Parts: sequence; structure tokens; C-alpha cells
Amino acid sequence: MPNLLPFQTKLVQKRENLSDWDTDSDVLSLLDVVRNVKPDILIGVSGQTGLFTEEIIREMHKHCPRPIVMPLSNPTSRVEATPQDIIAWTEGNALVATGSPFNPVVWKDKIYPIAQCNNAFIFPGIGLGVIASGASRITDEMLMSASETLAQYSPLVLNGEGLVLPELKDIQKVSRAIAFAVGKMAQQQGRGGENLCRSPATGH
Repeated sequence: MPNLLPFQTKLVQKRENLSDWDTDSDVLSLLDVVRNVKPDILIGVSGQTGLFTEEIIREMHKHCPRPIVMPLSNPTSRVEATPQDIIAWTEGNALVATGSPFNPVVWKDKIYPIAQCNNAFIFPGIGLGVIASGASRITDEMLMSASETLAQYSPLVLNGEGLVLPELKDIQKVSRAIAFAVGKMAQQQGRGGENLCRSPATGH
């Protein structure tokens, strides 16, 4: 396929790998992909309003009891689906995060908080970790350690319910933990110039 970026080539599939897919036509649609792959997570960065249709979300929910749906396109007029629709189409079972802020959804007398997926939870911590450790460059492993650390602060991980991502009031605590994880990874890879000896939790 022409015009692919290097990171995209890793995701390319041979046509024979899709030969047994159940499709409506020779041109694959997002619905075809969801129907055959049966994903747990759907992330939207397309800027195409309404791309995540009711049929697509219901198909996803058919195979995944608690789908994670993240319509991240900005502004709100460009979101692939609204949180209100996603919650309704999944009978209140979807975990939703958006690129722009949305009010909590009220559905069948229950309130569903909507997380905002914002790089403010990642970039400051990465920057602090790089500066504090004197890292010579930012590696994929450092980015992964930042992401995994952020995931540890998800209310869903900590409490089994609530938002997919932490609340903004916790950003300083989360950023410190991410910085420590990034700096530690830099040292492990031999790219750090400083010795990070303090844990963000204990200070020791």
C-alpha cells in the first residue's frame, strides 16, 4: 500500500488473512472490521461526525460486555459519537472518554461520568522525568512506562468503577509518578544522567 508511514506498516494485513471475513462488499467498512475483529476498544481520531453509528456500537457491545469507546475528535461538533448515544446504545455498559469535555450522562436515573482523554496527564510527567534524569532521548519504552503508570491511577483499576482516567485534581500526583517511571526507565536503558533515588509515593 502506498503512502503508509513506518509505524502503519506494522499493522498492514495480507488480503488472504481477511479471506474468511463476513463482509457486505469488497470495500471494507468500519462495521465490517468491528463485526470480524470483535474489538474491546474503539478510538476515534477521524474528525468525522457520527462515524461511530448505532449499528457499529451495538455490534461491538454484542461481543464485549464493557466496551471502551473513545471519540476523541475535536471540537465537539466533530465527535464520532456523543457520550449520551454511546451509553444508550450499550445499555449503560460502555466506558467512555472524549477529547473535549462533556457533562455527565444521565440514563435511566443513573449518572455516568465522562472522562476527558487529555495529554495533560502524560506530557508534563514525561517532560519532568526526562529533565530530572538527564535522559538523552525519549524512547518507546519510556512512553510505555508513562502510559502504564497513568493506567494504575484509573478509578476503574483502583475502585472497579468510575472514570476511565483520573480526575484533574489528581494531576500533580499522577505527573510525579509518571516522571519517576520515565526517569527510572531512562536509567535502565542507560540514557539517564542523574540518579533518581526518591519514590514519588514515599519521597525516600
